[in-house]
Amino acid sequence: MNSLAIMKIIKHSGYKVPFDKDKLELSLKKSGAGIDLIKESLAEIEKQMYDGITTKEIYKLAFAALKKASSGHAARYNIRLALQMLGPAGFFFEKFVSRLYAADGFKTKINLTLQGKCVSHEIDIAIMKNNMISMVECKFHGGKEGSSDVKVPMYILSRFNDLKAKKHIIFSNSEVISSCIIATNNRFTKDAQDFANCSGISLLSWDYPPEHNLKNKIDKGALYPITCLTTLSIAEKEKLLILDQILVKDIIDGPQNLYKIGLSENRVKNTLHEASQICKHF
Repeated sequence: MNSLAIMKIIKHSGYKVPFDKDKLELSLKKSGAGIDLIKESLAEIEKQMYDGITTKEIYKLAFAALKKASSGHAARYNIRLALQMLGPAGFFFEKFVSRLYAADGFKTKINLTLQGKCVSHEIDIAIMKNNMISMVECKFHGGKEGSSDVKVPMYILSRFNDLKAKKHIIFSNSEVISSCIIATNNRFTKDAQDFANCSGISLLSWDYPPEHNLKNKIDKGALYPITCLTTLSIAEKEKLLILDQILVKDIIDGPQNLYKIGLSENRVKNTLHEASQICKHF
């Protein structure tokens, strides 16, 4: 194997870049793994690496190394992929974002049709706190490489301007939408960020804004999507989503839903054990 110091890896974009061990170590740390497990995982991953390995393959190696020790760590490492599983159309991602705001003390409503000054608009989410109402538009990407470009905030700004010109009945009577937020499970391009900041639109993505981004909000409130569970099949996760079990916390609070989707007593026990591992603070 080539020396790790000079090894090149291939990113999702297809570009070759030097392997960054510190970045891999940080991603393992964010899963909640302790120092010993991180060292063991790094050693296991490095044994199997080679020049030209893809970041996707490194991710699989890291996931497997963590899962050997704890499904909870593996599940937390799996969050970004889990968000991509809230598709295919993104309806469950909208519900997930609504739950993030609800956990932060907002009243929320999803899937609204509101009349603007000129035309009517379908709104993904409306949120309210301290009598201030915001509209939240969700842009879902089924793949890790997808980004929301500048056309997204440009288009949504025009809708926001049409809607804020009129009063609406959302949470009560005669309400005004005073701000606009765009949320995506992936990233915004730099132009999209610049345009949104200039236009007064707030953005929420996987890593933006730097402090209060999607991944930090998820970790802070232990608001992990049900799709991150490793003890359930894709079909079982979809059944839970249909039952409005959006967060891992939901099955801890309502384990009867695991029986509803046909899990045996032993599998319910294993799934709840994993759920408790995922949600405990670290």
